Amino acid sequence: MTILGVMSGTSLDGLDLAVCEFEQQSGLYKYNILKAKTIAYDKTWKGALENACTLGAEKYFRLHHNYGKYIAEEINKFIGEHNLSPDAIASHGHTIFHQPNLGFTTQIGCGATIAALTKTTTVCDFRSLDVANGGEGAPLVPVGDQLLFGDYDSCLNIGGIANISYKTNNNYKAFDICFANMALNYLAEKLGKAYDENGDLARSGRPDEKLLSELTGAFKNENNYSLSREVFEKTTVAVLNNPKLSIEDQLTTFCVYAGNEIANVLTEHHLKNVLITGGGAYNAYLINCIRNNFKGEVVIPPDEIIQFKEALIFAFLGYLRLNTKINTLSSVTGATTDSSGGAVYLFNKI
Repeated sequence: MTILGVMSGTSLDGLDLAVCEFEQQSGLYKYNILKAKTIAYDKTWKGALENACTLGAEKYFRLHHNYGKYIAEEINKFIGEHNLSPDAIASHGHTIFHQPNLGFTTQIGCGATIAALTKTTTVCDFRSLDVANGGEGAPLVPVGDQLLFGDYDSCLNIGGIANISYKTNNNYKAFDICFANMALNYLAEKLGKAYDENGDLARSGRPDEKLLSELTGAFKNENNYSLSREVFEKTTVAVLNNPKLSIEDQLTTFCVYAGNEIANVLTEHHLKNVLITGGGAYNAYLINCIRNNFKGEVVIPPDEIIQFKEALIFAFLGYLRLNTKINTLSSVTGATTDSSGGAVYLFNKI
């Protein structure tokens, strides 16, 4: 099957599209990324997504539809340019509220709208079934890490949040470690930049021990809960609003903090290697902070995997859902059972 994976992460870099081919041979899954593209959000869309949590119900659902329409229009342009005809679309949407402790998680980008405007079967709302089963609805990527990237001891994605999946006793575990680009971009934007390219700003600063201690104490994910924008705003934003330190020093300190947290997890679980993807893989200073504290092998893959691994894996989750196979592991989400999550809007092509 050929599935178009659609992903929008917490760092708000843009909309990732990846048309991927999947097949199963002798019990093993193989993939091929045919075409992939990131569409950067303009100021209007970035602002709309950032502020969606403040909207009233009517405006929220209007945005849910309009964002689905936007996704569909970008998909139609993308597949038209490359003369592609995917069997289905798997769209994660953009997370606005994530409060599994209260029984809900919401990702906007209406799947019905996407299916109708692209005339293609669409899988969406991947997280809600797991939450209904008592889970966190996250992380979902470990199924893909297990079945597509099982050659590595662990896989680390550094996006808005740094999350890891790893092998243990022939099983997979996964959890969010700490905030990453969500905090780094928050600081870089104070200097008028979308992000700290290559970690150059962080490299120019000096770590501050007091701030490092405050960050370390601000939030400890001891229960392996899935992190969210809500938690970031409650625990970390105030610590980063430090008028006594330069933005560069705060960036440096946060990289040291995140590098320590990540390296500690890798070491604690006796992992020999880690595959790093997501935008944070391009932050050379942050990667060096991890390497300084982790004695195992740090693997940075080709750009295609760094940029589009999550879109690839959501395409794979859609593939598994359409084949009624498990795509959500209770061992990592804390749910009462494994499940095959995702709402499916069928579109029969004539």
